[in-house]
Amino acid sequence: MSEKQIPYKIYLEESEMPKQWYNVRADMKNKPAPLLNPATLEPMTAQELGAVFCDELVQQELNDTDRFIDIPQEIQNFYRMYRPAPLVRAYCLEKKLGTPAKIYYKFEGNNTSGSHKLNSAIAQAYYAKKQGLKGVTTETGAGQWGTALSMACSYFDLDCKVFMVKVSYEQKPFRREVMRTYGASVTPSPSTTTEVGKKILAEHPGTTGSLGCAISEAVEVAVSTEGYRYVLGSVLNQVLLHQSIIGMETKIALDKYGIKPDIIIGCAGGGSNLGGLISPFMGEKLRGEADYQIIAVEPASCPSLTRGKFAYDFCDTGKVCPLAKMYTLGSGFIPSANHAGGLRYHGMSSTLSQLYDDGFMEARSVEQTAVFEAAQQFARIEGILPAPESSHAIKVAIDEALKCKETGEEKTIVFGLTGTGYFDMVAYQKFNDGVMMDYIPTDEDLKPGFDSLPNVNK
Repeated sequence: MSEKQIPYKIYLEESEMPKQWYNVRADMKNKPAPLLNPATLEPMTAQELGAVFCDELVQQELNDTDRFIDIPQEIQNFYRMYRPAPLVRAYCLEKKLGTPAKIYYKFEGNNTSGSHKLNSAIAQAYYAKKQGLKGVTTETGAGQWGTALSMACSYFDLDCKVFMVKVSYEQKPFRREVMRTYGASVTPSPSTTTEVGKKILAEHPGTTGSLGCAISEAVEVAVSTEGYRYVLGSVLNQVLLHQSIIGMETKIALDKYGIKPDIIIGCAGGGSNLGGLISPFMGEKLRGEADYQIIAVEPASCPSLTRGKFAYDFCDTGKVCPLAKMYTLGSGFIPSANHAGGLRYHGMSSTLSQLYDDGFMEARSVEQTAVFEAAQQFARIEGILPAPESSHAIKVAIDEALKCKETGEEKTIVFGLTGTGYFDMVAYQKFNDGVMMDYIPTDEDLKPGFDSLPNVNK
C-alpha cells in the first residue's frame, strides 16, 4: 500500500471494535506466580481476595486459561463515548527527524481523564455497581487514575475515595479538582486519617509519599468500611486485561492497512498501559506466530525492571496487601519527588515481570530531563502536549528512529501515547526554567528497599 493511502489518523468502524478483552496469560507457558497471603504465605484464594476486591474482578485476576473474556454491553456502550482511539502516523515527526522509519502512536488522551486509565476504571466501577456496593477506594500517583475512576464512579452513582500521593496532590491542584468535580473525596497520602498513614508519617516525617503508601491507606479504608471494595489502576492482571482494548484496537488498525510493526514501545510504571498496548502482539510472539522487539521504558529514578529484583514482595508500603512475585525495588522504596508522573511504583506487574524475565521484552530507563526534551520536541512537531509518563515512550521512539537514520533501515515503530500533559504544567515549568534535576538512585539508595524484601522461597 502506498504512503498516500495511509491516513494520518486510522480509526476503526464501530463494527470493527473489539467485543472481548484478550488475556495474555492464557498463552504464557510460564504463568505469573500466584499472589500470596502475607500471614500464611500460601496462594490467595478467591474468598480471601473477595474481602478486598469485587467478586467478578477476583475471577478475572485468577483466570490464567481463558484467552478471551467478553466485554459487557454496558461497558461497550461507555467505550463508544471516546473509543476507538486514533492510531496516528507521525508524518511530521518522521520528516523533522529525517528518518526512514515509520512512526505510529496510539493516542489515549481523547477523554476528560486525559489518559488510558478510563478503560479499566469503567470496568471496575461496573462490576462494583453490579455487586451492589456503595463505593470504592483507590490511590493515585499523577492523578490520571483517580480522575478516571471518579468519572466512572459518577457514571454509576458510586462513592469514590481517593488517596493521592502527597507530592502530586501539591503539584497538581487542578487534577485534584477534576476528581472533586466528579464527586470524589481526595486525601493527600500519607495522611493522618488512617492507622497505616500515621505509622508511615511517624517513620518518615515529611515524606512526599509513594504509591505504595497510598495503596496501604486505600486498602485499610476499603476493608474497614461496609459496602466498599478497593480498586487499582495498574499492576493487577485484571487491569492488564481491561487495557488490552488498546492493543487490540491498534492491531486491528494496523492489519487493516497491512502494516506490521518491528518495534513496540510503552512507558512502564505498574504496567497497565504497556501491558494493554503489547498484549495481542505478545500473544503472537508467545504462540510463535510473529516476532516483535518490545521495549518497556521506565524512569531512571524508579528503575524496577532495569535495576530491581525478581522476587516476592509486598504490593504496598504498609505491608497489608498480598505478596506478588515481580520486579521490585522493595516496598519500602520511596522514589524522589520527580516529575515521572505515575511511573513511581516500586514494583511491576507480575505478568510483565514474568514476560521480561523470560526474555520476551526488554527494558530501558531514561532520565527525566531527556524525557522532557523529547516531550517538548514532540509537542512542537506533532501538536500534542504529552503527559510525562507518555514522554518516556516518546524518548525511546525518537532514539530508535534516529538509529534507523544512521543505518538506513525502514523499521516501523509503534508507541503508546498514554495521555495529555495539561495538568503537568508545574513539571513543564521547571523544565522550561532550567531547574529540573535528574536523579538516579545509587546502589546504596536501593539497598534498604532490597533488605526489606520478605524471605519467601516459593
